[in-house]
Amino acid sequence: MHQVNVGKIKFGDGHSLVLIAGPCAIESESSCLEAAGRLKNIAARLEVPFIFKSSFDKANRLSVGSYRGPGIKKGLEILKKVKTKFKLPILSDVHCVKDVLPAAQVLDIIQIPAFLCRQTDLILAAARTGKVVNIKKGQFLAPWDMLPIIKKVESAGNKQILITERGASFGYNNLVTDFRSLAIMRNFGYPVIYDATHSVQLPGGQGGCSGGQTEFVGGLSRAAVAFGCDGLFLEVHANPKIALCDGANMINFKELEELLKQVKKIRQAL
Repeated sequence: MHQVNVGKIKFGDGHSLVLIAGPCAIESESSCLEAAGRLKNIAARLEVPFIFKSSFDKANRLSVGSYRGPGIKKGLEILKKVKTKFKLPILSDVHCVKDVLPAAQVLDIIQIPAFLCRQTDLILAAARTGKVVNIKKGQFLAPWDMLPIIKKVESAGNKQILITERGASFGYNNLVTDFRSLAIMRNFGYPVIYDATHSVQLPGGQGGCSGGQTEFVGGLSRAAVAFGCDGLFLEVHANPKIALCDGANMINFKELEELLKQVKKIRQAL
Protein backbone atom coordinates (compact mmCIF):
# COMPACT_ATOMS: atom_id res chain seq x y z
CA MET A 1 0.00 0.00 0.00
CA HIS A 2 1.17 3.52 -0.80
CA GLN A 3 1.86 5.48 2.37
CA VAL A 4 0.12 8.85 2.32
CA ASN A 5 1.74 11.64 4.33
CA VAL A 6 0.03 14.76 5.64
CA GLY A 7 2.76 16.55 7.53
CA LYS A 8 3.75 14.21 10.37
CA ILE A 9 0.55 12.18 9.99
CA LYS A 10 0.85 8.94 8.05
CA PHE A 11 -1.99 6.89 6.56
CA GLY A 12 -1.66 3.23 5.69
CA ASP A 13 -0.57 -0.17 6.95
CA GLY A 14 1.21 -0.10 10.28
CA HIS A 15 0.10 3.41 11.19
CA SER A 16 -2.45 4.71 13.68
CA LEU A 17 -6.10 5.25 12.84
CA VAL A 18 -6.46 8.89 11.76
CA LEU A 19 -9.36 11.15 12.72
CA ILE A 20 -10.68 13.66 10.18
CA ALA A 21 -13.31 15.77 11.94
CA GLY A 22 -15.01 19.13 12.18
CA PRO A 23 -18.30 20.86 11.46
CA CYS A 24 -19.94 20.30 8.08
CA ALA A 25 -19.65 23.93 7.01
CA ILE A 26 -17.92 26.97 8.47
CA GLU A 27 -20.66 28.89 10.31
CA SER A 28 -18.48 31.69 11.71
CA GLU A 29 -14.84 32.35 12.46
CA SER A 30 -15.36 32.04 16.22
CA SER A 31 -17.30 28.77 16.05
CA CYS A 32 -14.76 27.27 13.65
CA LEU A 33 -11.82 28.18 15.88
CA GLU A 34 -13.64 26.89 18.96
CA ALA A 35 -14.46 23.58 17.26
CA ALA A 36 -10.86 23.14 16.09
CA GLY A 37 -9.51 23.80 19.56
CA ARG A 38 -11.89 21.37 21.25
CA LEU A 39 -11.26 18.67 18.68
CA LYS A 40 -7.49 19.08 18.95
CA ASN A 41 -7.69 18.70 22.73
CA ILE A 42 -9.83 15.55 22.50
CA ALA A 43 -7.54 13.98 19.92
CA ALA A 44 -4.42 14.90 21.91
CA ARG A 45 -5.81 13.38 25.13
CA LEU A 46 -6.55 10.13 23.32
CA GLU A 47 -3.36 10.23 21.24
CA VAL A 48 -5.24 10.06 17.95
CA PRO A 49 -3.71 11.76 14.87
CA PHE A 50 -6.11 14.54 13.86
CA ILE A 51 -6.91 16.53 10.71
CA PHE A 52 -9.46 19.37 10.87
CA LYS A 53 -12.17 19.58 8.22
CA SER A 54 -14.87 22.08 7.37
CA SER A 55 -16.35 23.37 4.12
CA PHE A 56 -16.10 26.95 2.91
CA ASP A 57 -18.84 26.39 0.33
CA LYS A 58 -21.32 23.50 0.26
CA ALA A 59 -22.32 23.92 -3.37
CA ASN A 60 -24.28 20.65 -3.46
CA ARG A 61 -27.17 21.61 -1.16
CA LEU A 62 -30.61 20.36 -2.24
CA SER A 63 -32.41 23.69 -1.81
CA VAL A 64 -31.34 27.08 -3.11
CA GLY A 65 -32.12 28.48 0.33
CA SER A 66 -29.89 26.03 2.23
CA TYR A 67 -26.83 27.41 4.04
CA ARG A 68 -23.66 26.98 1.96
CA GLY A 69 -20.95 28.60 4.06
CA PRO A 70 -19.01 31.89 3.91
CA GLY A 71 -17.60 31.31 0.42
CA ILE A 72 -14.08 30.64 -0.75
CA LYS A 73 -12.36 33.95 0.14
CA LYS A 74 -13.64 34.32 3.70
CA GLY A 75 -13.71 30.57 4.25
CA LEU A 76 -10.06 30.07 3.33
CA GLU A 77 -9.08 33.00 5.54
CA ILE A 78 -10.78 31.27 8.48
CA LEU A 79 -9.22 27.89 7.71
CA LYS A 80 -5.80 29.54 7.46
CA LYS A 81 -6.32 30.99 10.95
CA VAL A 82 -7.21 27.52 12.25
CA LYS A 83 -4.10 26.08 10.63
CA THR A 84 -1.84 28.79 12.02
CA LYS A 85 -3.28 28.96 15.54
CA PHE A 86 -3.60 25.24 16.22
CA LYS A 87 -0.88 23.87 13.92
CA LEU A 88 -3.38 21.46 12.36
CA PRO A 89 -3.55 19.98 8.86
CA ILE A 90 -6.68 21.13 7.02
CA LEU A 91 -9.10 19.34 4.69
CA SER A 92 -11.89 20.94 2.69
CA ASP A 93 -13.78 20.23 -0.50
CA VAL A 94 -13.73 21.97 -3.86
CA HIS A 95 -16.60 22.03 -6.33
CA CYS A 96 -15.16 23.73 -9.41
CA VAL A 97 -11.79 23.91 -11.18
CA LYS A 98 -11.28 27.64 -10.57
CA ASP A 99 -11.34 27.10 -6.79
CA VAL A 100 -8.59 24.47 -6.77
CA LEU A 101 -5.49 26.67 -6.93
CA PRO A 102 -6.57 29.18 -4.25
CA ALA A 103 -7.71 26.30 -2.03
CA ALA A 104 -4.36 24.56 -2.47
CA GLN A 105 -2.62 27.58 -0.91
CA VAL A 106 -4.27 26.71 2.42
CA LEU A 107 -5.44 23.09 2.35
CA ASP A 108 -3.30 20.07 3.09
CA ILE A 109 -5.91 17.71 1.66
CA ILE A 110 -8.16 18.64 -1.26
CA GLN A 111 -11.39 16.69 -1.16
CA ILE A 112 -13.44 15.75 -4.20
CA PRO A 113 -17.11 15.52 -3.13
CA ALA A 114 -19.00 12.28 -3.75
CA PHE A 115 -21.36 13.90 -6.25
CA LEU A 116 -18.35 15.09 -8.30
CA CYS A 117 -16.11 12.03 -8.09
CA ARG A 118 -16.33 11.44 -11.86
CA GLN A 119 -15.59 15.06 -12.86
CA THR A 120 -12.34 14.54 -14.73
CA ASP A 121 -11.24 18.19 -15.02
CA LEU A 122 -11.81 18.79 -11.30
CA ILE A 123 -9.91 15.65 -10.29
CA LEU A 124 -6.97 16.42 -12.57
CA ALA A 125 -6.77 20.02 -11.35
CA ALA A 126 -6.65 18.81 -7.74
CA ALA A 127 -4.07 16.13 -8.58
CA ARG A 128 -1.76 18.60 -10.34
CA THR A 129 -1.40 20.68 -7.17
CA GLY A 130 0.64 17.86 -5.65
CA LYS A 131 -1.54 17.95 -2.54
CA VAL A 132 -3.09 14.86 -1.00
CA VAL A 133 -6.40 14.23 -2.81
CA ASN A 134 -9.26 12.62 -0.91
CA ILE A 135 -11.87 11.21 -3.28
CA LYS A 136 -15.25 10.40 -1.82
CA LYS A 137 -16.87 7.44 -3.53
CA GLY A 138 -20.16 8.51 -5.08
CA GLN A 139 -23.30 7.03 -3.56
CA PHE A 140 -24.11 5.84 -7.09
CA LEU A 141 -20.86 3.89 -7.63
CA ALA A 142 -19.72 0.37 -6.86
CA PRO A 143 -16.38 0.21 -5.00
CA TRP A 144 -14.58 -1.22 -8.05
CA ASP A 145 -15.68 1.84 -10.04
CA MET A 146 -13.17 3.87 -8.01
CA LEU A 147 -10.14 2.32 -9.73
CA PRO A 148 -10.47 4.35 -12.98
CA ILE A 149 -10.88 7.49 -10.86
CA ILE A 150 -7.69 6.67 -8.95
CA LYS A 151 -5.97 6.26 -12.32
CA LYS A 152 -6.98 9.83 -13.22
CA VAL A 153 -5.09 11.17 -10.20
CA GLU A 154 -2.11 8.94 -10.91
CA SER A 155 -2.03 10.17 -14.53
CA ALA A 156 -1.10 13.61 -13.17
CA GLY A 157 1.88 12.10 -11.34
CA ASN A 158 0.20 12.21 -7.92
CA LYS A 159 0.11 9.11 -5.73
CA GLN A 160 -0.92 10.89 -2.54
CA ILE A 161 -4.48 9.56 -2.65
CA LEU A 162 -7.12 8.77 -0.05
CA ILE A 163 -10.44 7.08 -0.83
CA THR A 164 -13.50 7.63 1.32
CA GLU A 165 -16.51 5.35 1.68
CA ARG A 166 -19.71 7.22 2.55
CA GLY A 167 -22.50 4.77 1.85
CA ALA A 168 -24.38 3.69 -1.24
CA SER A 169 -27.86 4.65 -2.42
CA PHE A 170 -30.43 2.20 -1.12
CA GLY A 171 -33.75 3.13 -2.71
CA TYR A 172 -35.09 6.64 -2.30
CA ASN A 173 -33.79 8.92 0.49
CA ASN A 174 -31.64 6.25 2.09
CA LEU A 175 -28.04 5.03 2.23
CA VAL A 176 -26.51 1.75 3.32
CA THR A 177 -22.89 0.78 3.98
CA ASP A 178 -21.42 -2.30 2.34
CA PHE A 179 -18.30 -2.91 4.42
CA ARG A 180 -16.86 -5.12 1.69
CA SER A 181 -16.08 -1.87 -0.12
CA LEU A 182 -13.39 -1.01 2.45
CA ALA A 183 -11.43 -4.16 1.59
CA ILE A 184 -12.11 -3.88 -2.14
CA MET A 185 -10.88 -0.28 -2.33
CA ARG A 186 -7.87 -0.89 -0.06
CA ASN A 187 -6.77 -3.51 -2.58
CA PHE A 188 -6.25 -0.66 -5.06
CA GLY A 189 -3.18 0.24 -3.00
CA TYR A 190 -4.31 3.37 -1.16
CA PRO A 191 -5.60 4.11 2.36
CA VAL A 192 -9.37 4.07 2.83
CA ILE A 193 -11.35 6.37 5.12
CA TYR A 194 -14.82 5.64 6.47
CA ASP A 195 -17.20 8.61 6.61
CA ALA A 196 -19.59 7.49 9.34
CA THR A 197 -21.70 10.63 9.62
CA HIS A 198 -22.54 11.00 5.93
CA SER A 199 -23.25 7.27 5.76
CA VAL A 200 -26.26 7.80 8.07
CA GLN A 201 -27.57 10.69 5.98
CA LEU A 202 -31.07 10.46 4.50
CA PRO A 203 -30.59 12.42 1.23
CA GLY A 204 -33.53 14.74 0.69
CA GLY A 205 -35.26 12.96 3.54
CA GLN A 206 -36.81 16.13 4.93
CA GLY A 207 -38.21 17.45 1.68
CA GLY A 208 -36.08 20.53 1.08
CA CYS A 209 -33.05 19.17 2.92
CA SER A 210 -31.45 15.92 4.03
CA GLY A 211 -32.21 14.06 7.24
CA GLY A 212 -30.07 11.64 9.19
CA GLN A 213 -29.92 8.85 11.75
CA THR A 214 -27.10 9.71 14.14
CA GLU A 215 -28.01 6.82 16.43
CA PHE A 216 -26.17 4.56 14.00
CA VAL A 217 -22.90 6.55 13.77
CA GLY A 218 -21.25 4.73 16.68
CA GLY A 219 -22.11 1.23 15.51
CA LEU A 220 -21.06 1.86 11.94
CA SER A 221 -17.80 3.46 13.07
CA ARG A 222 -16.94 0.51 15.30
CA ALA A 223 -17.79 -1.92 12.51
CA ALA A 224 -15.65 -0.03 9.97
CA VAL A 225 -12.61 0.00 12.26
CA ALA A 226 -13.09 -3.69 13.03
CA PHE A 227 -13.43 -4.50 9.33
CA GLY A 228 -10.37 -2.45 8.46
CA CYS A 229 -10.05 1.23 7.57
CA ASP A 230 -7.21 3.71 7.86
CA GLY A 231 -9.18 6.65 9.19
CA LEU A 232 -12.57 7.88 10.35
CA PHE A 233 -14.29 10.95 8.91
CA LEU A 234 -16.78 12.40 11.38
CA GLU A 235 -18.69 15.66 11.27
CA VAL A 236 -18.92 17.17 14.74
CA HIS A 237 -20.78 20.19 16.12
CA ALA A 238 -21.23 21.69 19.59
CA ASN A 239 -25.00 21.44 19.16
CA PRO A 240 -26.05 19.52 16.02
CA LYS A 241 -29.70 20.47 16.53
CA ILE A 242 -28.95 24.09 15.66
CA ALA A 243 -26.24 23.45 13.04
CA LEU A 244 -26.74 25.38 9.80
CA CYS A 245 -25.81 22.41 7.63
CA ASP A 246 -26.16 18.61 8.03
CA GLY A 247 -27.11 18.82 11.70
CA ALA A 248 -29.26 15.70 11.34
CA ASN A 249 -26.22 13.49 10.80
CA MET A 250 -23.58 15.19 12.98
CA ILE A 251 -22.48 14.16 16.48
CA ASN A 252 -21.41 16.34 19.41
CA PHE A 253 -18.02 16.53 21.14
CA LYS A 254 -18.94 14.25 24.04
CA GLU A 255 -20.19 11.57 21.66
CA LEU A 256 -16.99 11.88 19.65
CA GLU A 257 -14.76 11.40 22.67
CA GLU A 258 -16.58 8.27 23.81
CA LEU A 259 -16.55 6.87 20.28
CA LEU A 260 -12.82 7.46 19.86
CA LYS A 261 -12.11 5.57 23.09
CA GLN A 262 -14.06 2.61 21.74
CA VAL A 263 -12.58 2.51 18.24
CA LYS A 264 -9.07 2.93 19.60
CA LYS A 265 -9.54 -0.25 21.68
CA ILE A 266 -10.88 -2.07 18.63
CA ARG A 267 -7.89 -0.93 16.57
CA GLN A 268 -5.47 -2.06 19.29
CA ALA A 269 -7.20 -5.44 19.50
CA LEU A 270 -6.63 -5.98 15.80
